[in-house]
Amino acid sequence: MQLRDALDDYKRHTGHATRFPGERRTVTGRFSGGEGRLVHVDADGELRDFGHPLTGLTGLVRSRVGLAVGDELTWLDEVATEQRYVGDTTLIETVHETDYGTVTRHDATIGDAHLTRAAVDVGDDGHANVDPADLSLVVYARFAPDGRDDRVGQLRYDDAVEVYHADERDFLASDTGFSDLRGQLPATFPELLDDAPTDLPRDRDGDRYEEERLSGEVVADVPFEDGVATVGTLLTDREETTREAARDRLAELFDALDDPDALAAAAAETTPSVPESVPARESVVADLRVLSLLSAESGLRIAGPDFDPFYATSGGYGYTWFRDDAEISTFALDADDRLGLGLDDWHARSAEMYVATQRPDGSWPHRVWPRNGALAPGWANARIEDGPDVDYQADQTGSVIAYLAQARAGGVDVEGLDRTLVAALAGLDETLADDGRPVVCQNAWEDSAGRFAHTTATFLEAYSELALHGDGLDAGALDPDGDLDPDALPDDLAGHARDQATRVYDALDDLWVPERGCYALRETPEGAIDDRLDSSTLSLASAHRSFDALGGVEGDGGDGNRAGDGGETGAVDPERLDRLVSHVETVVDGLAHESDEIAGLIRYEGDGWRRAGQRSEKVWTVSTAWGANACAELAVLLADHDDPRAAELVERARHLLAHVSPGGALCEPTTFLPEQFFDDGTPDSATPLGWPHAIRLATVALLDDELPQFADRAVADD
Repeated sequence: MQLRDALDDYKRHTGHATRFPGERRTVTGRFSGGEGRLVHVDADGELRDFGHPLTGLTGLVRSRVGLAVGDELTWLDEVATEQRYVGDTTLIETVHETDYGTVTRHDATIGDAHLTRAAVDVGDDGHANVDPADLSLVVYARFAPDGRDDRVGQLRYDDAVEVYHADERDFLASDTGFSDLRGQLPATFPELLDDAPTDLPRDRDGDRYEEERLSGEVVADVPFEDGVATVGTLLTDREETTREAARDRLAELFDALDDPDALAAAAAETTPSVPESVPARESVVADLRVLSLLSAESGLRIAGPDFDPFYATSGGYGYTWFRDDAEISTFALDADDRLGLGLDDWHARSAEMYVATQRPDGSWPHRVWPRNGALAPGWANARIEDGPDVDYQADQTGSVIAYLAQARAGGVDVEGLDRTLVAALAGLDETLADDGRPVVCQNAWEDSAGRFAHTTATFLEAYSELALHGDGLDAGALDPDGDLDPDALPDDLAGHARDQATRVYDALDDLWVPERGCYALRETPEGAIDDRLDSSTLSLASAHRSFDALGGVEGDGGDGNRAGDGGETGAVDPERLDRLVSHVETVVDGLAHESDEIAGLIRYEGDGWRRAGQRSEKVWTVSTAWGANACAELAVLLADHDDPRAAELVERARHLLAHVSPGGALCEPTTFLPEQFFDDGTPDSATPLGWPHAIRLATVALLDDELPQFADRAVADD
């Protein structure tokens, strides 16, 4: 998104009840891609690239597609439209009804290329009588190579146009050539300063000869042949792909992918294949599709498509957070183990990148670019800046440790894994205070500081997983000349992790609030107890499952499943079980929010972020899915202890899961889970958000695998 677009959107949406001005929203439409370029096809058919964090290439920042009959032009974003995914793939079918005929589009992103195939039907079904030979497809495309909309030029060839700045080259081509091609300059200063937004593209201006070549904006007329016109775009780096190779690549794609079936087959290669026997298959397919879309070739993921690149109302979403990413990796690992999804490559690449991006002190930075792990803009890099740990998110390190320990036990074998785990253990110890709880730092929501229950839960889970799966770890793996001292660690690292887990387990009592029957959100930096309800504290359920397995560690089959079989002597005592049940039920009930249009959990009591004109807190899909997962995790823990309360927790899990499942109030018809919802049902913020999709995936697998005895107790989404 360029500043011109942000200003245009600001003019269009200032004062809107549920739209924040200056953003490029993805709450409608669908994405195509997978481990490379990420292209949004809006519900009206507009194309935009969102893959810069994944590939380093900017590509399309704006587009329109129209149907021309002689001099009459109908923009397809102004007519009735229906859209769907084709099967399990990322191929998108969009059907536009015009006065002249039905235009059926198929959009597929394959690597760094995107193809749009348009077929027009000018039958007698109420359409105007036109000669198909008079029809053409009109494509308006604006590219921003190297993220620039100035100092951009064009090169024209017989079969393509190239838009370039310095390193990035963006190509537009058509299988049937161009009957006309023109450029135009971006919005001018007077247009930007005008109170009214600017409709683009403009008509050709013969007085501005330079606009034909000195901009990233192209308007092309594409002829139909046998009722079909196909347009392709390709993003390249000049050092990796020559001009000739780029044009050849597009020609090959036009030749090989010349019908919807071929496009569907190519698009199917970008997502994992899901067995027909998998439970809740529609949900699982959607989750794996989203996680594929948000993934770079490295295996790291963006949190979500970056709808707010100028940080107008947020800090951005197109980065990798190690908390989100590691938890997604853990959920995917667990679901794969239970459902047989064939995600071995995902697990290995995640582990490799966590090894590669670890800092010398054993921690991980706030945010990185997913394409290469380089440090990205952030505000919680105290450990890089040599500042106090207040501006450090210690839960990120805990989440990565939990994943790597489980991946190690599950057979993921990457170079440097053991060294990384040893260093991470030492780094975790540094941020554990003498009382057994993490030091003052930032929280999971990144909006306050303190000593949080959620951070404590990630430490409990990290230490427990290291105790369960840390046999053979040796402090000698550390570099003796590095930032961490191998002699400061004990010989038995798994035993040390067990001792640390026990310290954290005991210290949780400091956060118990008997008056509310729950664990506090945090202890403030000043030492006061903040007893508000917070959905992030639901992570205590899975953390206690990991800790409980320490009581029966000999029963662990070594398959990476975090709790093993629990044995007969779980480590969680009866009083703690009672507190956990009270806590989860109190949080789920206390954060429940319902309107005529939606139902789910808010993030925490008093959450004021992105409310716009709404008086109450907004419902979050992450919080709702977390509630379902926590209830399921606690149900398994209770069942392991032969506690009859497990059945009620399963009911709660299924009830919350229904809200975020296909057909539920918080799951869009696109199958995407937006981050938030207004009470009127309007989705908001990053869409789709990877975190709730991963939680949903793991919860479906957990309920099916661990709790089949309660399968007949499903609760309808009311």
